[in-house]
Amino acid sequence: MKFGQLLKETLVREYQYSYVNYDKLKKEIKKRNEDGGWSEEDESDFVELLEKELDKVYSFQKAKSAETLERIRLCEEQASDAISRLNSDSPPNDTDFVTLETELTDIMETVHDLAKFCELNYTAFYKIIKKHDKHTSWSLKPVFAVRMNARPFYKEQYDLLIVKLSRLYDLIRTRGSPIRGDNAAGGTQQNFVRQTTKYWVHPSNVTELKLYILKHLPVLVFNPNKEFTREDSAISSIYFDNDDLEFYLGRLEKHEGAEAIRLRWYGSMENNNIFVERKTHREDWTGEKSVKARFPLKEKHVNAFLRGDYTVEEAFLKMRKEGKKPISEIENLERLAREVQYTVLSKGMKPYVRSFYERTAFQLPGDARVRISLDSNLALVREDGTNRAGNNWRRMDIGIDYPFNQLPDEDIVRFPYAILEVKLQTQFGQDPPEWVNNLVNSHLVEAVPKFSKFIHGVSSLFYDRVDMLPFWFPQMSIDIRKPPADAIRPVKSLSDVPSSSASQNVSDSENIQSGNVLDEEARIPSTGIRRNEDFQSAHDRHFDDLDERSTLLGAGKRKGRDSFAAALTTKLRDIKENLFLETVPKFEESNEPSILYEQKFTAPPGKRIYVPVRVEPKTYFALERTYLDYLRYSILMGSIGITLFNFSHTRAGILAASCFTLAALSAIIYTTLLYLWRAVNIAKHNAVRYDDRLGPTVVCAVTIFTIIANIVFNLKA
Repeated sequence: MKFGQLLKETLVREYQYSYVNYDKLKKEIKKRNEDGGWSEEDESDFVELLEKELDKVYSFQKAKSAETLERIRLCEEQASDAISRLNSDSPPNDTDFVTLETELTDIMETVHDLAKFCELNYTAFYKIIKKHDKHTSWSLKPVFAVRMNARPFYKEQYDLLIVKLSRLYDLIRTRGSPIRGDNAAGGTQQNFVRQTTKYWVHPSNVTELKLYILKHLPVLVFNPNKEFTREDSAISSIYFDNDDLEFYLGRLEKHEGAEAIRLRWYGSMENNNIFVERKTHREDWTGEKSVKARFPLKEKHVNAFLRGDYTVEEAFLKMRKEGKKPISEIENLERLAREVQYTVLSKGMKPYVRSFYERTAFQLPGDARVRISLDSNLALVREDGTNRAGNNWRRMDIGIDYPFNQLPDEDIVRFPYAILEVKLQTQFGQDPPEWVNNLVNSHLVEAVPKFSKFIHGVSSLFYDRVDMLPFWFPQMSIDIRKPPADAIRPVKSLSDVPSSSASQNVSDSENIQSGNVLDEEARIPSTGIRRNEDFQSAHDRHFDDLDERSTLLGAGKRKGRDSFAAALTTKLRDIKENLFLETVPKFEESNEPSILYEQKFTAPPGKRIYVPVRVEPKTYFALERTYLDYLRYSILMGSIGITLFNFSHTRAGILAASCFTLAALSAIIYTTLLYLWRAVNIAKHNAVRYDDRLGPTVVCAVTIFTIIANIVFNLKA
């Protein structure tokens, strides 16, 4: 679908006269070109027209934002007044709160519509300027970038509004009694099932997604008494690996015991508290769960710790003296620190990739049964090499100033989507809340199981050094946006929406693995995707043309990845039972529905796509049982052949014995080779067909042939 048509169909009708007149500007370019070329006067007239459109959009956005803030302020006053009268002689009735909910719903709709308004107009200006520069001899983009920055309607921080709306709605929904508890804690329930799934979210869907979630879960704020700032949402991590990329391959192939070591901090670079974390993967057949453990370390000691000059005893001396933690917990932390330090030193680990993102967490305080986090503005940065970090454990030329325009293209990958992670803890036999099912099955998200920031960073930044790529890598060239079949836009009154079942029976603590420290991620509030500071930035992610969007991906900057993107003639969307299936939305003029089809993907030369295969413990036993069944058949056929050899002295008996013996030997050789092939592929988790479509048929045919041959030989004798 052309952008002009898309704009007409997706604009908010109430704001339609405040949008940029895209068709008029496009016709001006075409008309003036047809009238004899583009003159200096034409350029001046067009710029003047464009500035009028920009003023119109900016003025409307500014006025509407101010109006929205005022409505929120009035709603806060009314809510405070209603709550203050709860214990008075004239308490508010339920109608008062329903009225507030209705008003808050309307405000949420306004925020959603205003975010869409800014996004569409930003894209419209970009496209019309691109069209102008293409069809005229004048270059307007650099000049107009300055004028766009002077009227930055696209830089509005709606995430601060979302935090305010979340607090206010939680207050109204609970009738002045919001859930209290440790924001970092979870439930104490036993025998729960933890299910974690990851999804990609297109930037155009982020605001709508947040508004939908906050109707059911509040934004998790670690310190509600502190004014929310941008750096409160920032999370940075340094991942370690060696020259053989051992950790990358281990985590990609999900080897038993595969580790990932990272150093993490929250907020700005001035934060002195660093967390050293180790993630350990455990296979299902071990009966253990994958573990993430961490211990704190002061930034000034990190370099010495990684060199081995700063001992574990020194690192935990102060903690032992303070006595705030049990001795058993301190000993577990010390053991973890020794193992991490030994791994770093013995395997030659060094900083390789930094991940930066901003997190919005949704969770009821003290209850981790439903926890949703949204990571936006994800950037993956190279940390290897003395020219980047010198002798320090991290480079100091960047902080939290996303999109890090000061970095060269070969040092950074700006991920084009936000990452949604849904964590559920449900009792055995209990279904997840219905609103969560509606969310994960909606057009707003794209499922990408087992997505890893570390794996994507290494595969993108070190493309020339890796032979195996993650299964989602081909999907980077696909526009994941889907037509909204059943929109979940917040248009209903919040009183009509059932709250999460997790809002009842709140617990006040979380089960913690022995030796593990509470995960600070759950404490961090966040903002969502911000518009890039530079109008000319290559990280623009708001184009509807797939070819334009693909060339601007951070992973497509260098030559090796360009050739890979060019080789992606087929598409990958999800993996189900070793088949690549894709649902592709077809935005044609006829508005035909999307189609489902299957395609095979061919990796580029020298590369392999690793497809995750889950191996159940019973698979190994099934493999052995199948092998033993074939051996029993071989023994039976071999026994018949040997018996005939021993007791038959005729030519017919010898021929029959030979047939049975050859059948037995063939079965032994075939089943042994099949067993070895299957064992190797199961051990490597290769995505191959493990069913034997040929073997049983051949065995039956050989058996029938042998019996018939035996009868024929004896009849002829």
